[in-house]
Amino acid sequence: MSQDLPAVTPRMVVRDLRIGGSRVLVSAEGERELFPAFRYIHVADADATYRRALDCGVTSLEEPANTPYGDRRAMVRDPFGNIFQIAHARG
Repeated sequence: MSQDLPAVTPRMVVRDLRIGGSRVLVSAEGERELFPAFRYIHVADADATYRRALDCGVTSLEEPANTPYGDRRAMVRDPFGNIFQIAHARG
């Protein structure tokens, strides 16, 4: 099911990204206070992405491991407090 997004003014949006068929809007602080985010991101290779993230300065929360639901997943925190679970589906 497809829904039209409400109109967004350029002043509100810092980044307008497309990931596959999804639209992700990142905005500057303003009407809301800043808060950390929690993201579950599917990638081609969770182990390689985890190592690359560590090289970029994130903090490891969980090393890559196989989950009971079929993903291989790691978890990291960026310097701003955002948490990312990095995963790929095991074949």
